[in-house]
Order: sequence, then C-alpha cells, then structure tokens
Amino acid sequence: IADRQEGIGVCGWFLVSLSFLLVLITFPISIWACIKVVREYERAVVFRLGRILSKKAKGPGMILVLPCTDTFIKVDLRTVTCKIPPQEILTRDAVPAQVDGVLHYRIRSAVRAVANVTDVHCATLLLAQTALRNVLGTQSLAQLLACREEIAHSIEATLDSAMEQWGVKVARVEIRDIQIPMAMQRAMAAEAEAARETKAKVVAAEGEMNASKALQKASMVLAESPAGLPLRYLQTLTAVAAQNNSTIVFPLPINMFGSLGQKRTGG
Repeated sequence: IADRQEGIGVCGWFLVSLSFLLVLITFPISIWACIKVVREYERAVVFRLGRILSKKAKGPGMILVLPCTDTFIKVDLRTVTCKIPPQEILTRDAVPAQVDGVLHYRIRSAVRAVANVTDVHCATLLLAQTALRNVLGTQSLAQLLACREEIAHSIEATLDSAMEQWGVKVARVEIRDIQIPMAMQRAMAAEAEAARETKAKVVAAEGEMNASKALQKASMVLAESPAGLPLRYLQTLTAVAAQNNSTIVFPLPINMFGSLGQKRTGG
C-alpha cells in the first residue's frame, strides 16, 4: 500500500480542483459537509478518487473530506470479542470431540484491514475456526483435557502470524468447553473408578503387611517378659469396660488354683 496521490492524473487533479472550488464557493455552508469527526477509538481511511489518500489512517479528531472526490471508511480499533462456534474435531487418538472457544482481537492497522481483506471480522472468525480444528486435530484426548493453556497459546500464535497482513492483532484465545460422547465419558469414568479401587486395595494390603510386622515385633517383646501378657490382657479388659457399662466374666489362670491347692494340703 503506497501513497498514490501523485498518480491520479491530470483529470484527477482537475476534479480535485473543482471540489476545492466548490467548497470555496459554498463556504461556510459546505464546511459542515466536509468536516468529519473521528472518535478516539476510531480511525478513518480516506479514499480520493478510489485511491487511499495516505499510508496512515486519519484521526482521532476532525478530518477534512472533499465532496464528490473523497470517501472514507471508519474502522473501530477497540478489542473485539467473538465466540468461536462449536467445532467437531477428531483427536490424534481417534476420539470425536466438540470444542468451542473465545477469540479476542483488535485492528492494529486500519489501512490494511480495509485494503487487504473484504470483511476483516468475518475472515478472522473463519480463520479462527480453521486454526482451532487444525491445532486440536494434532493433540490426543489426554493432552486436550490437560493442556488447554498451551493449546490456546499455539492457536494464538498461528492466528497472529496469519492475520498480520490484515492488520489484526490477536490478544487472547481461550478454549471454553470440550464435549465428548457419553459412551466415552462412561468408559473414562469406569477406568478412573477401577484405578481408584486398585490403589485402595494396594494401600489396604500395605497396611495389613505393616500391621502384621508390628504384631510380630509385639509378640517377640511379650515372649521375653512372661508377666507382660496378663498385664496386657487386663489393660484390654479395662479399655473395653470403660466404653460400655457391662459385666465381664473372664477365667483365671489354672496355675493360680494349683498353687492354692498346694497351700491347703501343706497346712
């Protein structure tokens, strides 16, 4: 895109001169039709006899547009947020999914946005849909569910490089929702439940093994001290009686009765 004001030819300069003359003759009434106001967030691309007047867009503020020879197009430079419609994709591991997202972009060069593409907003949305399908098609389902941020950055880089010639700057790409078939959801839930049950059984088996080792060590300690086992027995009875108000009947050791019989015989 170049400044081609000098290439309008003799006829073009003649028409421009007539426009100036018309403005001067009808001044000050014509000045109200020639002065246009461009807002702070807008830029105006001025065409003179069908050619872009300058490499740089006009504005913000007041601009002068000649009647009959000049036309202009206003371009909004604010950030545009558009929703990417749900796209049917097939992941790398052959799993169908439906993904939608949000695209944030803004026009950085008003002249390029007007001169290089017919409808910059429609073209941006269609390109975003294509990039979303292309990038997600190279990812597996696990990567798609776990690496949303990395995939969004990859889509953003792809769009930014493709739309540079349109004067569009991609601000952010977000993946909103990922929908997979109900059969696949049930299969994934069953797989996760089986994995949790396997882990629970392993933990329980490890607990049993540690408990058996502790009991083995305790039996060795009790074997070294013969009086320790009755004391442990009485301690267990005390703990049981403290929990519930009940009467506990327990047998006395036989050797105790034997020692009492020997004392009576001797007396």
